[in-house]
Amino acid sequence: MTSLASMVQVDETERSASADHQRSLASIAMTGPNAVECAIEKAIRGREISRHLSRARRADILSRTAAMVLQHAEELARAITMECGKTIRQARKEVARCANTLTLSAEEAKRFVGEIIPFDSYPGLEDRQGHYTREPLGIVLAITPFNDPLNLVAHKIGPAIASGNAVILKPAVETPTPALMLAQFLLDAGLPSDVLSVVTGGGDVGAELVAQPEVAMVSFTGGHVTGEAITRAAGLKRIAMDLGGNAPVIVLHDADLDRAVPDCVSGAFWAAGQNCIGVQRIFCHVTLFDQFCADFLRQTAAMKVGDPLDPATDMGPMVSEAAAMRIEAWVNEAIAEGATCLIGNRRKGAIYAPTVLANVPVTSKVRCNEVFSPVVILEPWDNLDAVLKAANAPDFALHGAVFGRDIGLLRRVVDGLETGGVIVNDSSDFRFDGMPFGGAKRGAMGREGVRFAMEEMSRTKVVCSRI
Repeated sequence: MTSLASMVQVDETERSASADHQRSLASIAMTGPNAVECAIEKAIRGREISRHLSRARRADILSRTAAMVLQHAEELARAITMECGKTIRQARKEVARCANTLTLSAEEAKRFVGEIIPFDSYPGLEDRQGHYTREPLGIVLAITPFNDPLNLVAHKIGPAIASGNAVILKPAVETPTPALMLAQFLLDAGLPSDVLSVVTGGGDVGAELVAQPEVAMVSFTGGHVTGEAITRAAGLKRIAMDLGGNAPVIVLHDADLDRAVPDCVSGAFWAAGQNCIGVQRIFCHVTLFDQFCADFLRQTAAMKVGDPLDPATDMGPMVSEAAAMRIEAWVNEAIAEGATCLIGNRRKGAIYAPTVLANVPVTSKVRCNEVFSPVVILEPWDNLDAVLKAANAPDFALHGAVFGRDIGLLRRVVDGLETGGVIVNDSSDFRFDGMPFGGAKRGAMGREGVRFAMEEMSRTKVVCSRI
């Protein structure tokens, strides 16, 4: 079998990841014209192999792969940094999370079971016994984004293999290398080669794969425009999607600013804001607003922005200069509409400075849409019902957060936020890889988080026996 590693030809062993030095890192082989047909044929063989792998074998493969990820942690981290611009510290954390996601998948492979069904609880069925099991769907198509190019791949591949499926993976065209490396580790760990295919290419390849009737499920993380196109093309198959968010954070009158401010700064600018659960809109109670604003601006100004390979760097470039130019235009448009820029709105190549806005009109793109960039909005409030209404205004809602001490008020916010998750006294971008993860509004389809993803990637089979 040809190694997946042979798809990557390294052009330079080192390059500067700064905005001033954008040299070629590697050449990735694009899959050929018959890629989709070949991937489907391979996956059809793979689904039969995978479903008959014992739970112990699946768990062993995933555990071995997790160990390889940790063994090659620095190599993976550098690949993440060089391709998407995430700082090396953040990339190392993503590698550690990937290993944890695979370990959780290995553990769930052993205990992912059904239940006894009490047929005799209904009169007349005393002579019946039964149970249900969970069986794999067959072929899972995983389409992953650039911002977490390793761990979000693990979040799809790990549960799919743990539940006995074959997988076709199409990683983001901007960041294929970490996905190819992880796929090779899985094969090296003993995964039969037909169980996993990696298809590189653009949206045309993805669209063709989505439409294949043999694909039982599409698991997609990305933008809502692509998500809508997938639903139109997919036909009768299961779909799970994470289409982004616009995270609100509510700071109550009794919040601990020593905790709230640094958590919000980190949540707003982690990975240059290219984070679907990153802090985007901060609503701070009027009694704390001036102090919160002053502290937030001071800590934002203190951030070191630049070369992501420097361990001291807090924020590196965005994934491309085009992405930075897009948010620069959005911010300038908001300023023209009446918004105030408190700090930032400076661009140098792909680096866009951490930016804080105030007085942003409710119709501005930076407020209504997912900014997916290092831009955050500060706004005072004095009426909880009104601020909850404002927090819930956008169409997309993954996470929200609240800072405070009053249990009653915290409960009101938790109950009032229309989001898939609410984080209390921490940034909205907190995520544990074993928790259910997904949205609450438009495009909220399915859940990730290992066990919950396995439920999406499997179906129940009832067995009823008449004694």
